[in-house]
Amino acid sequence: MAEASAASAVLTITPAGLYCPAGDFHIDPTRGAPCAVVTHGHSDHARAGSAQVLATPATLAIMRARIGANFAGSNQPIAYGEPLKIGDARVTFFPAGHVLGSAQILIEAQGRRVVVSGDYKRAHDPTCAAFEPIRCDAFVSEATFGLPVFRHPVAADEVAKLLASLKLFPERTHVVGAYSLGKAQRLLALLLEAGWDRPVWVHGAMESMVALYRAHGVRMVETRHITAADKPKLAGEIVLCPPSAASDIWLRKMPDPLVAFASGWMRVRARARQRGVELPLVVSDHADWPELCATVKDTGCSELWVTHGAEEALVHWAQTQGLDARPLHMIGFGDEDDAEASVERADA
Repeated sequence: MAEASAASAVLTITPAGLYCPAGDFHIDPTRGAPCAVVTHGHSDHARAGSAQVLATPATLAIMRARIGANFAGSNQPIAYGEPLKIGDARVTFFPAGHVLGSAQILIEAQGRRVVVSGDYKRAHDPTCAAFEPIRCDAFVSEATFGLPVFRHPVAADEVAKLLASLKLFPERTHVVGAYSLGKAQRLLALLLEAGWDRPVWVHGAMESMVALYRAHGVRMVETRHITAADKPKLAGEIVLCPPSAASDIWLRKMPDPLVAFASGWMRVRARARQRGVELPLVVSDHADWPELCATVKDTGCSELWVTHGAEEALVHWAQTQGLDARPLHMIGFGDEDDAEASVERADA
């Protein structure tokens, strides 16, 4: 009888998502589960309704702030690098570099080491712990930007574009659309690194997450709440808002607003045009194609499972490298844009 692959010896796919029989837990379940190990706080990964949730302290704080105090029956904070025995499995969280508190999950069971990445990036981000490659037998990866065309520029250079536009058009309000968890705080921290010395005006839907990041020690530029009375006075200023708010109605009374949007999808010009974006800023909190390929190699894995995104391309590349690879076609992940937009509308 053929020996089970490393990944399938440790994980199975259920209607609720990835499940570890040895530990009797799900990872980022798409519905309530008896025990959920959660990689990070974005709403396509962190959902209400589980009996028990295990996550980093920051992720638990984010879930509490976004979902409510009763997001789970009970919760247990897990620090990076501290192994935890769950049933017959040993679980260790390692930084994923995606957003504050984001984690990869190393599962050791059946004599195998399997790492579930969650969402991740390798690029510089002053708001969260940097990604750490973990050696493993099998790696379970996302592939949001899993096509060779996606090669993200340095985020600081994109922020420099924003500052150059402000110098060129000092009479215009620069309205930057960014998701309220992760992207907004990263921009605020990068603006601090770039030497921006004035407050950034923020939409009300962003304030709670900005405050949460500050409470976790993240350094960012000063922010101020924007009101209707402030709008006519914002020539030459930066306004940060959810993408859904960068509409004609909300922009009214701002001096000649110039709309920017910070996203890895701004590499696709058609997306920028569809959104009416004048200044696309290619800033992503996901790994691009070179980072995905480098990460697979860095883990030393012999097997790759790809959960969502451009799965087939990354699987094909991995197979050309001699790896056993398969797409999982998981439903409910990778819709971060839509999921986050729903949260932001609720927060507004």
